[in-house]
Parts: sequence; structure tokens; C-alpha cells
Amino acid sequence: MATAEPILNVGILTSPSIFFELHGEFISSSDETIHTGPKKVVYHDGKIDFEGDLLDELRFTPTDMLSSFIKINEVTIGIQFHWQRKEDQQFQGGLKIVPDGKNLTAINQIGVETYLKSVIASEMKATSSMELLKAHAVISRSWVLAQIEKSNTIKKQSIHYNPIVQTGDSLIRWYDREDHTLFDVCADDHCQRYQGIIRQNQWVNDAVETTRGEILEYDGFICDARFSKSCGGVTELFENCWEPVPHPYLTALRDDDVDTGMPDLTEEATASQWIRSNPPAFCNTQDPEILSQVLNQYDQETTDFYRWKVTYSQEELSQLIAQRTGIDFGQILALQPMERGTSGRIVRLKIVGSTKQLIIGKELEIRKALSKTHLYSSAFVVDTYDVQNGVPRRFEIIGAGWGHGVGLCQIGAAVMGAKGYDYHSILKHYFREASLVKRY
Repeated sequence: MATAEPILNVGILTSPSIFFELHGEFISSSDETIHTGPKKVVYHDGKIDFEGDLLDELRFTPTDMLSSFIKINEVTIGIQFHWQRKEDQQFQGGLKIVPDGKNLTAINQIGVETYLKSVIASEMKATSSMELLKAHAVISRSWVLAQIEKSNTIKKQSIHYNPIVQTGDSLIRWYDREDHTLFDVCADDHCQRYQGIIRQNQWVNDAVETTRGEILEYDGFICDARFSKSCGGVTELFENCWEPVPHPYLTALRDDDVDTGMPDLTEEATASQWIRSNPPAFCNTQDPEILSQVLNQYDQETTDFYRWKVTYSQEELSQLIAQRTGIDFGQILALQPMERGTSGRIVRLKIVGSTKQLIIGKELEIRKALSKTHLYSSAFVVDTYDVQNGVPRRFEIIGAGWGHGVGLCQIGAAVMGAKGYDYHSILKHYFREASLVKRY
């Protein structure tokens, strides 16, 4: 049965003080009419200081959703990535501000379809093919609604998986949107990029409106439809990146239209050969026109997506790992894969140091440990050079893909769109057990 369009709570900014501007007429949580103008709120002893009043919560609801908007100053985007920066952003809908520890958090309250118009325009370019945009609208809608459905299920059934499993010789951790408790999703790459109405354009709006209410469904539940920049040629299983719950619609598959067989990339020798080679795949492209469909300007600061290489000296790597993990391993002697997933991504990595050894995982924990921001992916092999008394002086990390590799491969989907595949075919390729359903 069709349902109404849901309203989302999107976390925009957390800071001790928040500067914003109201454009249009708004009703505050005290039923006061607030008009256009700059505003400031400051954290004060567990409360919100707004124009001298100390409040537990502050809301602004527009009287006219279409003509009003809210500008929030200095929103951080690309948090902990190499393109991290601040920018002023504009949002339709309502604004809620709540205390959050010793900070305040600004939350945008917005309908799903309006949210998606900004998400797709933030994730993709206006030059993207219409079929690619439609496919992305469906998976982005599915993902965000699945998170709400999942949260409700967890609350009702008291389901919980501990995201940190630590023993004497290992630390396994995964990161997901359950990190957020004050809102449904955040506005940055941790969830989906949502950067306000200035990112919207009519081409994207048409794709969202054409697919309005369409979601992917499996066994009566909305699909947790994930996506990443480049799978590297083979997609990864959901449970190898997040909680230990298999999803039949997030399977391992070759990102290609030719049945060339699936390599067993869980096997070390096969994974090494695969990562060091350049096999055909939808996402194996250097076509700047296609890449520009998927990659915003700051994404294009990265030049290698399908295969890449990073080099560290002994001093650089040992200092980096100590800084990123908070553990002093001494000199790094080896980085040993202990378990690989279906795409060749390392699920458990053993760091062997002169003073300590530890197995870490899952994939994002590994990527965080081996880069100042995030290593492109955990599908990599390591070559060592200039070994003296068992201590390498140089490490070369050779890798495949960008991101976790689960679900839709954005670059691969862009190539499919350029080849003439429609959005139904793109979705069927990446989510083979799912059905396309109109939810509202």
C-alpha cells in the first residue's frame, strides 16, 4: 500500500556556535514568527543560548516551504578526507538545533524527495546521463529509507551488534550510520553527500521526479542499497564491511557485461595477480567525459580510481600507523593480509612491528590506519624494498578500486549509462535479487 513521503532529519553541522540566516518567514518552537535575518546560537552549560534565552531545543519551520530557505555558515564537507573544507550552504525545509555533548547540532528537517535532489546533485554532475541519475535516485532513496526502517526494527526487536570486537591480538571495528543518534543521517560522505539547494539542477530534479517513490525491495524490506566510487572490477559482500548480516541483493559480481567468470579473490595468490593486473570492467575507464559525470571537482583531485599506488618510507609508515591507531608498533616489519573478501579487499590485516603485532579490521579501519585520511580501498598488496636486518626501508602499496566496493559502482554505472543501458538494467546488474517497487 502506498505511503506518504517521509520526512528526514539530516545532521548538517556540530559546533559550539552556529551562525545561520533565515530567508523568508518561519515559526519558531515558541510559536513566534521569525523573519529574514542573520541568527546565532551558542552552547551554554547544556543549553542553547539564542538571543539571551536558554533552551533545550530550538526549531524553525517555514510558513512557505518553496520560497523560504535557511543558510548555514561554514559547514564542513569531506570530513577526514583529503578534500575537507568549509562552505556556506542553503537548505529548504525546517531547522532544529539541539545540544550535543559540549556542542550544538543543526538538523535539517526535509522531505525525502527534496533531500534526494540535493544528494544526487552533490554525488553526481549535471552532465551525467539521465539513466545513471535515475538509478542513483532509486538507490539513494532506498538506502536512506532502509536506515529508518532498520532503526525502527532495531528498537522494536532490541537487535544490536557490537561494532567493536577486541581481543588480545585483534581489533575489529566497522563504521555505519548507527553512529548517529540525534538524527536519521548525516550530510557528509559517512552517509550520503547532501550539500543543500545550491547543488540542485533541473536535470537531476527530473530524474528524481521521474522515479518518485521508487525503491529496491527484497523479501518485503527496503534494500540497504550501498554504492562506492569504483569496485575495482568485482563487488564486495555487505558483511565484509559492516555488521555480520548477509544481504542476498548485495552479492559478489563481475562489473562487466561479458561472462568471463569470477576469480576467487579470497585466495591470496589470485588476489595479488588480480590487483596487479588491469582486467576489463565497466569501471575500468580513463574517459574524462564519463568520469566527470560521477566526480565533482574535489573528487577529481584524485587521478587513479581503478588501480593505484602509494609509497611510504619506513619512517613515514611507522609514524603514520602510530598516529592513526594510537599504538606504537615500533618499526613496521610487515603488513600481512589475514582474510580477504570477494573483491580482494582485506577484511583482517596483521600489522607486524618490531615491538607489537595486531590484527585490525574491517575494511575502513584498515584504510584509516594506512593513510592520513582514508586509503582508496583495502584491496591492496604490499611490496617491500631495501630490507636491512629484516626491516624494510620502503613500502609500496598497490591497490584496486575506490571505496568499500559494495552495491552499485558509480563509475561502472556511468559507463553503463554511456553504453545505452537504462536505469532498470543498471539496477538489475548491481542488485540482482532485488525488485523495483513504487513505495509512494
